[in-house]
Amino acid sequence: PPASQNNEQGSTLRDLLTTTAGKLRLGSTDAGIAFAPVYSTGAASGKSGRTMPNILDDIIASVVENKIPPNRAPKINVKSEVKDEPKEDRKCVQDDCSKPYSDIQYSWICDKHVLWLRDHKNNNNGKLFKECWRQGRPVLVSGMHKKMNFSLWKAEAISLDFGNQQADILNCKDSIISNTNVKEFWDGFEDVSKRQKIKNGETALLKLKDWPSGEDFKAMMPARYEDLLKSLPLPEYCSPEGKLNLASHLPGFFVRPDLGPRLCSAYGVAATKDHDIGTTNLHIEVSDVVNILVYVGIAKGNGVLSKSGVLKKFEEEDLDDLLRKRLKDSSELPGALWHIYAGKDADKIREFLQKIAKEQGLEVLPEHDPIRDQSWYVNKKLRQRLLEEYGVKTCTVIQFLGDAIILPAGALHQV
Repeated sequence: PPASQNNEQGSTLRDLLTTTAGKLRLGSTDAGIAFAPVYSTGAASGKSGRTMPNILDDIIASVVENKIPPNRAPKINVKSEVKDEPKEDRKCVQDDCSKPYSDIQYSWICDKHVLWLRDHKNNNNGKLFKECWRQGRPVLVSGMHKKMNFSLWKAEAISLDFGNQQADILNCKDSIISNTNVKEFWDGFEDVSKRQKIKNGETALLKLKDWPSGEDFKAMMPARYEDLLKSLPLPEYCSPEGKLNLASHLPGFFVRPDLGPRLCSAYGVAATKDHDIGTTNLHIEVSDVVNILVYVGIAKGNGVLSKSGVLKKFEEEDLDDLLRKRLKDSSELPGALWHIYAGKDADKIREFLQKIAKEQGLEVLPEHDPIRDQSWYVNKKLRQRLLEEYGVKTCTVIQFLGDAIILPAGALHQV
């Protein structure tokens, strides 16, 4: 119906969502909405010749095009923003053109797949981040720990404050989860002699599974919660109150993804015999994610690699020159190894892992998804096969103390 028949007008995305949600029904001709819905027609759409429009796309297109005036249906142009995007800016990002961004300290790593913002304090970072983010590329921001109260994040401080709490602890080797006192985990965090042993006498590789998370984090650790929030990179995007953090501003009738924050704590593989396992298996997050490395423990005890041994393990990875240079910087403390894949490669990776499972004599059930089930850590040998057989290249990133890794939703990753 013409917009003149409806007095509800929304001037913002929130207003539009609030005033129109639930009013549009499949096949309905009296939705009474403030914008002209786009329907697709054809045999698949049934007798009415209409299918449910992509409501959010239509609303966003309406808001981008123009503020909806009374008595006039807005023009819908979904491609308007892409069409008007300056070609020069896009070319500069793709070709690593430094002239337009001479006021920003940045580099490209992983064959220009990952943007590295080296100065977290630079107020102009958002300009380059926006150009990179719209292309769906991961971003690394360094130095976030310099804004934080470091004493809050030490292992002994967390153990002292919360050692009597119960939590799920995951044995990363065999995926066995047990509910136990978290003090046991923290006692062994930097002292291998106090770590659990598995049945063959090998040291267990343990992980505190998302403890605490979400509202529990805020309630249990208010000081740490505030310290984290004030230290987030690119706060317009990453802060819960950021105006470009769209998920946190969705109206209540949407099911929001779990936006955290979550505390992820795990032992390193340096003290284990098997270096082909990880603390986070290959998986996909449904929302964009920012992960900050707030503390790196230096383990001691028998069987632990020396610092030079740990660095050697990092250097055995397929790293670009900038990451190798960071490894040699004595002021930098490496803590986590990430392997990242673009969302467009998910189907190839899924097919590859199902193929490997069959080779290993594992049962491959149709209802099981190796990525959704988080059942694989893709080791170096498999990563090489993935490249040779499917043409999928691994993006390898070392996360140093204070690094924030920002991943777009749908990007596959393991740690």
